[in-house]
Amino acid sequence: MFTVALFDLDGVVRHFDSDHVGAIEARYGIATGEIERFAFSSPLIEQVTTGCISRRDWVDLVAEHLSNAEAAAEWGCHPFSADPAVLALVDAVRQGGLRTAILTNGTDTIPAEVVSLGLDTHFDEIFNSAAIGYAKPDRRAFQHVLDSMGVSAGEVFFTDDSPAKLAGAAALGMTVHHFTGVAGLKRALRTSGILAGPGVSRGKLGG
Repeated sequence: MFTVALFDLDGVVRHFDSDHVGAIEARYGIATGEIERFAFSSPLIEQVTTGCISRRDWVDLVAEHLSNAEAAAEWGCHPFSADPAVLALVDAVRQGGLRTAILTNGTDTIPAEVVSLGLDTHFDEIFNSAAIGYAKPDRRAFQHVLDSMGVSAGEVFFTDDSPAKLAGAAALGMTVHHFTGVAGLKRALRTSGILAGPGVSRGKLGG
């Protein structure tokens, strides 16, 4: 039986302004896609999401690459917002008796960002790769969640918008769902017995 619903943060619970980066590149004459091509390149992205460097260091390295501190600073202040429809599902899951948690490949600023969005009122635990030292899909990131929450993999339903990130969770035995939208997530939660729905009784199906 499921006892925990685990959610990815970015692309599931939180969304970024899709026009922000392109507008910066256009304003400063930077090639389209260059900022994120460098910022999310390996090994840089692994360094910042496993806590080897800080977000401040990350932005500084982007500034150095671009030779443009102003553009990097603006990029580092990317506007974001929480998805109210996803949070409504999270709240319904909690009301059904499950614990809810986030596992994100994040930077050292995640704690402040979580508070700014009020996510700490919707989730029982927030797990950040920068604090754990391992990032999804590394099995050790998921094992950290299991150990911290005192549950087995079979008790956890995990959703992420990146199929590649699901691999580590599935390898441990978690039930996984590729997030493509709220409607699909709701169906998956109902099919798993986590949410009540037509023909489904909450809690009857296990993981």
